[in-house]
Amino acid sequence: MTLELESGPASHAAGVIWFASYPPGIPHSIDPDLYPSLPAMLVDACRRHAGRPAFACLGTSIDYTEWERLSRAFAAFLVEQASFRPGDRIAIMLPNLVAYPVVFLGALRAGLIVVNVNPLYTPRELGELLADSGAVAIVIMENFAHKLEAVLAETAIRHVVVARLGDFTPALKRAVLNFANTHVRRAVPRWRFNAFTLLQSACRRRPSTRYADAQMPATAPALLQYTGGTTGVAKAAVLTHRNLIANTLQCQAWMSPYIEEEQGRVLTPLPLYHIFSLTANLLAFAEMGGLSVLVPDPRDIMGLVKTMRAARVTTMTGVNTLFNALINSPDFAALDFSALRFATGGGAAVQTAVANRWREITGTSLVEGYGLTEASPVVCINPVGGPKLGTVGLPIPSTEVAIRDDDGNDVAIGEAGEVCVRGPQVMAGYWQRPDETKLVLSADGWLRTGDIGALDAQGFLKILDRKKDMINVSGFKVFPNEVEDVVMQHPGVVEAAVIGIADQHSGQAVKLFVVRRDSALTAEAVTKFCHERLAGYKIPKAIQFVDHLPKTNVGKIMRKDLR
Repeated sequence: MTLELESGPASHAAGVIWFASYPPGIPHSIDPDLYPSLPAMLVDACRRHAGRPAFACLGTSIDYTEWERLSRAFAAFLVEQASFRPGDRIAIMLPNLVAYPVVFLGALRAGLIVVNVNPLYTPRELGELLADSGAVAIVIMENFAHKLEAVLAETAIRHVVVARLGDFTPALKRAVLNFANTHVRRAVPRWRFNAFTLLQSACRRRPSTRYADAQMPATAPALLQYTGGTTGVAKAAVLTHRNLIANTLQCQAWMSPYIEEEQGRVLTPLPLYHIFSLTANLLAFAEMGGLSVLVPDPRDIMGLVKTMRAARVTTMTGVNTLFNALINSPDFAALDFSALRFATGGGAAVQTAVANRWREITGTSLVEGYGLTEASPVVCINPVGGPKLGTVGLPIPSTEVAIRDDDGNDVAIGEAGEVCVRGPQVMAGYWQRPDETKLVLSADGWLRTGDIGALDAQGFLKILDRKKDMINVSGFKVFPNEVEDVVMQHPGVVEAAVIGIADQHSGQAVKLFVVRRDSALTAEAVTKFCHERLAGYKIPKAIQFVDHLPKTNVGKIMRKDLR
């Protein structure tokens, strides 16, 4: 089923069934060309909301005036001292700190393309991402620097900017160290690498009188956001300035009837290197002049509840596992929720039992949405005032959704098929992978998501299953091929296969099947081997040794039989 939007303002777009289900005050379309670039939008927000609090994190905070000033100083450092040029890639490997929005906006103002990096990546994962993106600079926390040191010689990195823990408040320093269960291993100046700068010094630099922000076209890449996409191979979605402006304005349009300008206080426990948190929290609330309360370590539930109590947030985003942990905390149930308007769940399916219990405790809705990195990421959101449980909501303004069969034909209302999306938030393509791009993005802009879903008669989308073998662990995507490839490097392994299994805490978990070469090989040894090469959420939670793996007649392992 394809439902076309009218070009231009769509106040009465014929045939678009979900418009009738829109809450009052939600426009049918937004203007993705309202700003010439993403930094232009954010700098304009800084000036409109000057003096208002922008970001806070465990005793540190900046307002919009300071955000504009610090980001401009960092941009000037990148251009005038580090000699970077528009289009160069800069990796950001930071947890949720006030430094992140400063670095992010500063890089964009300098015309650089941001490459978000999970701080929990192993040296192998970090090295592969840096090599693929061609990043020439990286901003990294001091306690993660040993990972970069291990792979630095194999990358194109010319300059390292280091955030030093010694400049943080004691509470923030503890949170960052606990986040990755690390300590500061070695001072950066001992590296055999001279092109590094302390972040605090870079942001104190005074721009010259000649400095001016880069003027990037709206169609230029702003962000390389790595994902397994719809085909299971890790690659970067190229998100343009226009893509991110569009999705920011779409999210703002959906929230504006419920969050007044400059009155929002959003809790940000999901990492800003994740596209959901970056768009729905940092970008959308900056445009609205809200305060983002950043949480470096969301696994510390007691600390998270303490932050919520002090901040009296009006909304928050999260994944099902986080909401489930909160509703099972007596301290959370004892909070005053009079300021809370709603919470938004994404990244993974929100369970009905969790949503119901959330409403019982807080008196507010847990609103589920749907998106994917390739769409910047938001595609659908449930109405805040009356979410339809079991669905991911309605297509947001200026967004088209089609349900199609394997031959690309539209299916009837209520029938299952592949979810396809078109809108100004859909990516330009995959970074340096034209063949992969053609597999998912049509010439007329339709994105094949790889998800199976159905639209009901009111226009609500229900996601039924994953089309591929991707595993979703607390909103993070795990790709079986990558885990299998690492396990096969163990000398005691003959064959390996990975599937996703249900898990009450993380939604899904990784299960590994192993055919042993060495009968003495233990699950503990395999787990240790994986820990040295994979991020924590990719580590198999269950390991089963088998005599053989089921295969097709051409030798392909049949994961469906393992399930």
